[in-house]
Parts: sequence; structure tokens; C-alpha cells
Amino acid sequence: MTYVVTESCIRCKYTDCVDVCPVDCFHEGPNFLVIDPEECIDCTLCVAECPAEAIYAEDDLPEGQEKFIALNAELAKGWPVLTSTKEAPADADEWKEVKDKLQYLER
Repeated sequence: MTYVVTESCIRCKYTDCVDVCPVDCFHEGPNFLVIDPEECIDCTLCVAECPAEAIYAEDDLPEGQEKFIALNAELAKGWPVLTSTKEAPADADEWKEVKDKLQYLER
């Protein structure tokens, strides 16, 4: 089992989760983070750190978020590893509660 970043992260891209990850499994895109399933060791540390509540165990994904398993794996192959926190986008808090954000994902 791996952990998966879901739709809630899109346009929020808080990076609190990155600091607690012991294996550097987070990859950064323009407006979204993903977890590399090959690197994730299922430690659960990132889950509690995510202000957007966007990280779930693969087996516990909310209904409709299953496509993010494959999306995390795909995007992790091409996006650079992120090893330290960065400032969240200025409008991250405004996007935090927005639903159905997949259309805003920048690759």
C-alpha cells in the first residue's frame, strides 16, 4: 500500500508534508504535489501534516479519487523530487475548500 495525493492539493500545494517525509517521495509540479509509489514507505507521517487533507492511504481513498493512484505514479516519473518546504501559493487558502479541481491541474 502507498499513500496518494488527491484532488484537494490542486492549486493549494502546501508543502508541510515534504518536511516529515523520511524518504523524499514527494514530487512537485506547477500546482500539485504527488507521491512516488515506488519510494513511499507507508509511514503515514505526511497525512497529519497536510492542511488541505489531500493525502490518503491507497486503500482509504474517498469515492471518486481512485484515479489519483495512477496519476501520482505517472506524474512522479516526470516531476522533480521536492525535499524541503516552500511557501504555498498566495491564494492557496482560497482554493483549499474548492471541489472538483482536476480541470485546474497543470502538468
